[in-house]
Amino acid sequence: MTWQPEIDELYRRQKLSHQMGGEESVERHQSRGKLTVRERVSRLLDEDTFHETGAIAGAAKYEDGELKDFQPTNVVIGRGKIDNRKVVVCADDFTVRGGAGDQASMEKQVYSELMAHDLQIPIIRLVDGTGGGGSVSSLDDLGYAYIPVNPAWNHVVNNMGRVPVVAACLGSVAGLGAARVAASHFSVMVEGISQLFIAGPLIVKHGMGQDLSKEELGGVEVHRSSGAIDNVVKTEDEAFEQIRRFLSYLPTNVWQLPPVMKTDDSPTRKEEELISVIPRSRRTPYKIRPILEKIFDSESIFEMGRDYGGETVVGFARLNGHPVGFLANDPLVGGGGLSVKACDKIERFVDLCQTFHLPIVNFVDQPGLTIGLASEKNGLIRHGVRAISAIYQASVPMIEIILRRVYGVGGAGMINGHGLHLRYAWPSGDWGSLPLEGGIQVAYRRKLESSDNPQALLEKLAAQFESYRSPFKTAEAFGIEEIIDPRDTRPLLCEWIEDAYSLLPQLLGLSNHTMRP
Repeated sequence: MTWQPEIDELYRRQKLSHQMGGEESVERHQSRGKLTVRERVSRLLDEDTFHETGAIAGAAKYEDGELKDFQPTNVVIGRGKIDNRKVVVCADDFTVRGGAGDQASMEKQVYSELMAHDLQIPIIRLVDGTGGGGSVSSLDDLGYAYIPVNPAWNHVVNNMGRVPVVAACLGSVAGLGAARVAASHFSVMVEGISQLFIAGPLIVKHGMGQDLSKEELGGVEVHRSSGAIDNVVKTEDEAFEQIRRFLSYLPTNVWQLPPVMKTDDSPTRKEEELISVIPRSRRTPYKIRPILEKIFDSESIFEMGRDYGGETVVGFARLNGHPVGFLANDPLVGGGGLSVKACDKIERFVDLCQTFHLPIVNFVDQPGLTIGLASEKNGLIRHGVRAISAIYQASVPMIEIILRRVYGVGGAGMINGHGLHLRYAWPSGDWGSLPLEGGIQVAYRRKLESSDNPQALLEKLAAQFESYRSPFKTAEAFGIEEIIDPRDTRPLLCEWIEDAYSLLPQLLGLSNHTMRP
């Protein structure tokens, strides 16, 4: 006597679960240009590595004790591999009840977070639906109203400080589903199929009187620059590729080192163009991204949040195969100054690097905190102080490459000024408490006001102070430790990264504070 009948029944139920919400529902889903949940998992993971958990959880109908129909839960969870490293996947199935949760769905979501937490491996959420506790109609089944609890949120919060957490918004995602997307280290939306909102159009119309479509309320053009999402892509496959790339820079958990890759890019490579990329005119902006490409390993840059807080560029790259985080000011956007959004972007990214022990390279051309009435009304100074505090609190190795300006509180806060100054300045360096343009008028206001010829006096003072502006004068006083040929930047950084990685083992483990989304 064997257990073959039960084994046959198991395989039958597993086969039924692969029918998802049924043929009609699947066809309707695909007609919107969306992949099914099982297509998504297959395309995301290494081939044939997915091991599903809870495949036969769902709603079963029996007749005379025999199974007649079966509808799976709308959440697919399990473990698989990306680049041969284990990950947990929690993927919504919109073909079953439009992604609205039920008790079994909630339990599977909780279990996926617990797997990531206890197995100490990354978790990827493919979110397509509300992911909440169902609609108001569920109260009719319960017979009472309940005080809501965000399922597994203790693990959601704790995982942010333990393992990489990634989320893809792959449909109309509202409420708890939207929160599951935002509670991540990296998130991505897809043009044409993704919308993200706290509450959908019908609720917004009823509660706020705003008659908006899904796309108008929470489409990619809303969130491309809102800060709720990191990146926007054109296709689901592109989203999966970005997820894989993001994870390639990070360790599996905070108790491991970032993965070092082999590279054919010489650490001693020197780019001739770097001696002319910074214009001699201080008022002339330049493009920062081509400079980064000439310094980091070839094709190794992964930028995050390009359209949010664009004054600062952040992302991952590699130096001689070693993953690093980078910050860089973009003079073409707001002069590269520190806006509210730029400060928030810096704070979150530095905390991300601190959590996963990635050394940081900071390319500085910082005119300081943006000034004016709008900045004051938006409380910029508090956001600026938070960004600076994140830099000061970071214990990962950090190095500063001064490309041009370092001014004011914002410029001073780009490195821990009370620690070891690991920094190099290019000959284009220009720094001070205030730019001379405007600073002279403030410092010598009374003399200028009482002068018979204030314009002549201003020109005289400007010429006098211009002679002090040379970075070589600062170097003479050891105010800057080293001025370098810009072409030497990559070789010096590749030397530094070896030293930086030798220090990382002593930093492994939980950071001094859990990273927040």
